Amino acid sequence: MFPTTPRRRAVLGLVAVSALALPLGACGGKSDEGSSSNPSGGASTSVDSALAAKVPAAIKSDGKILVGSDTTYAPNEFLKEDGKTAQGFDVDLFDAVAAKLGLKAEFETATFANIIPGVDTGKYEIGVSSFTINSDRLGAANMVSYYSAGTQWATKKGNPAGVQPDAACGKKIAVQKDTVQHTDDLPARDQKCKDAGKPAITIDPYPAQDAATTAVVSGKDDAMLADSPIVAYAVKQTSGQLATLGDIYDAAPYGYVIKKDQTDFAQAIQGAVKALIDDGSYKKILTKWGVEAGAVTNPEVNPKLDAGAAPSPSAGS
Repeated sequence: MFPTTPRRRAVLGLVAVSALALPLGACGGKSDEGSSSNPSGGASTSVDSALAAKVPAAIKSDGKILVGSDTTYAPNEFLKEDGKTAQGFDVDLFDAVAAKLGLKAEFETATFANIIPGVDTGKYEIGVSSFTINSDRLGAANMVSYYSAGTQWATKKGNPAGVQPDAACGKKIAVQKDTVQHTDDLPARDQKCKDAGKPAITIDPYPAQDAATTAVVSGKDDAMLADSPIVAYAVKQTSGQLATLGDIYDAAPYGYVIKKDQTDFAQAIQGAVKALIDDGSYKKILTKWGVEAGAVTNPEVNPKLDAGAAPSPSAGS
């Protein structure tokens, strides 16, 4: 049984500044509906025949790989204005990974919590959705590391509510539901406030990050926290209405989710990521989306987690 632990990523979407409305682009907003073929970068990537030979016959039979992705998490994975086509750094990168294996990635929008079980049952052939690698997931699936992200806070420009991440007692904090920031980070901070006899943190969860971001821009909530690339993108897209708050912390690797019995396929995915790192394609894709700060140099299959630095078993994007 695959765990449904929350994702490490806290999510956030593009903010339409004029209307304070965000198009789809953060973690966890859509239900399992609609699929979108993604023709973004990677089409010109040369096929590695040795790696392609490790792809399961059932996957390579039609030349496609069906990807489960919560397309509400800009700039990692989110939908274009047509409401159907996936885009983002995760999308471009996995398009290139698939092309290296002689496949075309086909992204299907899914609820975040349903992706890993969907990989297990065969509904999806891989999960690509900013999943933080943690011990629960490593026990239930093969995971290939490809990026590193931490958590960061953001507030309205000028921080009118005077929020500080380590002194948020009595403040109203927006967060996406079922992220690690919602289930682990904020509850722990709230408990410290209570233990110290200070006012509780009002944790304000939203089904999708775009709504959480809008709540901060509008002043409904005092601050928010999410994965670092998501917050950086939100600040950029709001044209200065938001600002980051404090430093990035709790960095951990993202991983592709592959069915537990498909070890050779996981190795093929790892080899494809490494090839893209070596030929410079990986860096170009990350730079395009402004997320190069989380680049890795050594993707791994089921990496060992540092007990001192790894997210807890209940953590994860």
